[in-house]
Amino acid sequence: MKYSCVIVLLILFVSCDETSKREREIEAISMEMDILRFDQEFGNASPKDLQALKKKYPIFFPRQFHDSIWIGNMKDTLQQQLVKEVGKVFPDNEHIENQLLPLFQHLKYYFPEFTEPTIVGVTSDVDYQHKVIVADTLLVLALDTYLGADHEFYENIKKYISVNMKPSQIAPDAAEAYAEQLVAAPKKRTLLAQMVYYGKLLYLKDMLLPNTPDAEKIGYTNEEIQWAEDNEEDMWRYFIEKELLYSTDPKMAPRFILNAPFSKFYLEIDNESPGRIGQFVGWQIVRAYMDSNEVSIQELLNKDADEIFKNSRYKPRKN
Repeated sequence: MKYSCVIVLLILFVSCDETSKREREIEAISMEMDILRFDQEFGNASPKDLQALKKKYPIFFPRQFHDSIWIGNMKDTLQQQLVKEVGKVFPDNEHIENQLLPLFQHLKYYFPEFTEPTIVGVTSDVDYQHKVIVADTLLVLALDTYLGADHEFYENIKKYISVNMKPSQIAPDAAEAYAEQLVAAPKKRTLLAQMVYYGKLLYLKDMLLPNTPDAEKIGYTNEEIQWAEDNEEDMWRYFIEKELLYSTDPKMAPRFILNAPFSKFYLEIDNESPGRIGQFVGWQIVRAYMDSNEVSIQELLNKDADEIFKNSRYKPRKN
């Protein structure tokens, strides 16, 4: 027993040392952070500045819209309020850079073809469905969707959504936007295929954001992640006993995958559970697979969900 403990400690020590060495290499990667604040420039502009703005930011001025639309926006009191509130939370670019620099360094380390984008801060009329947009060499941040979970602008937004409308979610949201470009959509319509797809996205966040708490990676509160961890074994038993893993019922996604106030087991525990619990379970399956197999991240992305599940030897943690 004593020797077994010594071996485990040696393995943990070597693993931690390798991780520290890798993180030091990643921190040394040079990055150019180009952050443009379209929100501030447009918010402080007058009609005479419009043509210069259109020349600098052509992507934000579709040709089918007449200049009167943009001039009207400049004078709109709601737009002025949005710009003012964004300015309070993001008076400069320090927080944005602190969030995104480590992410970009990790992306460059694991995916050498990655080129850091130009980051553009905008306001979006609080369009929380498009908080981060990655397009070619641009990363567009809707900064008015990160003012803080309890901000007055979010009073009419459902709590399970607004809880993630805070500055610390910039990096997890950006990581997810890049992960979605790297992970192919599932070919099968089974619940398992959807679980593993989101599990891959979340595992990429593990690699790209190693210092970010699991709760923020998946967008749970601390209480929700604790509930998921405490009930992992019971949830897994439910999926197996109800034979849901290979179900192609379209109701599976709203019940267990898509964003919702809670997951739908149709049991008394439903109101206690967080939404998207299928994503959480898929995450644990992918983690188990990577712990049990010598596979690179690039190889993981190309693995079929059934193969990942079969070779994961996944066993949920006991209560």
